[in-house]
Amino acid sequence: MAAAWRYTLGALAALSLATGTAACSGTGPPEPSGPQAAPGPNTVERPVRLLGDGSTADTGPQPRQPKPRRMASGEKPPQFVVFSWDGAGEDSQRLFSHFRKVGKKYHATMTYFLSGVYMLPEDKRALYEPPQHAAGASDIGFNDVRGVRDTVEQLRGAWLDGSEIGTHFNGHFCGRDRGVGTWSPAEWKSEIRQAVSFVRNWKTNTGLKNEPPLPFDYAKELVGGRAPCLEGQHNLITAARSLGFRYDASSAGGRQVWPSKLGGLWDFPLQDVPVPGRGFETLSMDYNFLANQSGTTKGDPSRREAWGRQMRDGLLAGFERAYHGNRAPLFIGDHFESWNGGIYMKAVESVMARICTKEGVRCVSFKQLADWLDAQDPEVLAKLRRLEVGEAPRGGWAHLGDARSSGPRQPTPHLPSWHAPSSQEPSTHEPYESSQGDDEEEDDKPMRIRPVLVRPAAG
Repeated sequence: MAAAWRYTLGALAALSLATGTAACSGTGPPEPSGPQAAPGPNTVERPVRLLGDGSTADTGPQPRQPKPRRMASGEKPPQFVVFSWDGAGEDSQRLFSHFRKVGKKYHATMTYFLSGVYMLPEDKRALYEPPQHAAGASDIGFNDVRGVRDTVEQLRGAWLDGSEIGTHFNGHFCGRDRGVGTWSPAEWKSEIRQAVSFVRNWKTNTGLKNEPPLPFDYAKELVGGRAPCLEGQHNLITAARSLGFRYDASSAGGRQVWPSKLGGLWDFPLQDVPVPGRGFETLSMDYNFLANQSGTTKGDPSRREAWGRQMRDGLLAGFERAYHGNRAPLFIGDHFESWNGGIYMKAVESVMARICTKEGVRCVSFKQLADWLDAQDPEVLAKLRRLEVGEAPRGGWAHLGDARSSGPRQPTPHLPSWHAPSSQEPSTHEPYESSQGDDEEEDDKPMRIRPVLVRPAAG
């Protein structure tokens, strides 16, 4: 894959934050009856109706999908966990294919947010007309023919596994200078339509006429996305709703409580989770842990093991307080990157192994979660939203409706994270060591974080 395919950290999704003594809460779930079905193979015997130039095809309903069931009165909700990947594509690191295997091993389906320009070779870059930018501009570059072919292979397999192909849109423009946060609904519509077009025409744009098609119509399958740097959600939702989206994962951070709708779409934010050994919480994404640790993709090698444990243990702490508390869904966001020697990829794999195998846990895609939420009694969901972070119903789940019967309840104290991707200052705190606490007073105060800008390597 072309070197320009690499991310620039200054434009990565939502910078991490710092929160003082925060106690997060949980968010909503989906649920199949019985164990979740294991993902399917790369190829299956399915009827194929080619679409357009043959880049995509209608092969019928997506396989390996759990059937949503409305919970019975007094039933304990499943614990949903969604692993999602921003800018999903296959390059020489082979992390897309690796985590597909990990998902199969632990019976986890996931959401892959594809960047549309990863389906466009460099010599066809002028086909992209980004809002407020010159044709062919992109802050994350484009791909090469081999990279498109490899990415298509993984997208094809992921969909047949039962996972979701969402969108991370295209050029990844962030900040006040013509970034996605400044775009109008009409400009967002253009961005979305172009992302779909690049998927539906990858054969024409690469010349790979003899490759198998993607086994789905992306225009129909695409029901949600995550905006670059978590910016521009208000106008994005207006555009996305008119184009058939069902959810958005672009909120600039949330608590571990049950989700609600925003502008008619399910709002699935990254959530604040504990940072072990520190007095604040950060967003549940690899990049946000990185920003609070090294502030660069190539931090001190002697500290990397501790940083990896910190992310692993922080995500597990967020999981445990939901699992034993309000059962709100846990949302975990990541990138197929080997930052700080790959410690965040190892942490995610370890977390997946530990939680997706637990009783009552469903590791699903955002689309599957939306399916489950839509099948539930709205009154039950409203009662679930009254539960605080980590709070189980008093008297057990059969008494969920009694949450307010004993009078007003003081909510768990919580300071919202600071999410300002382009205007934060680097952290000077020492790295986490799992065997030692950190009692410094300043750990309980918000810190400003600024990511280090990393340019694509030459060549």
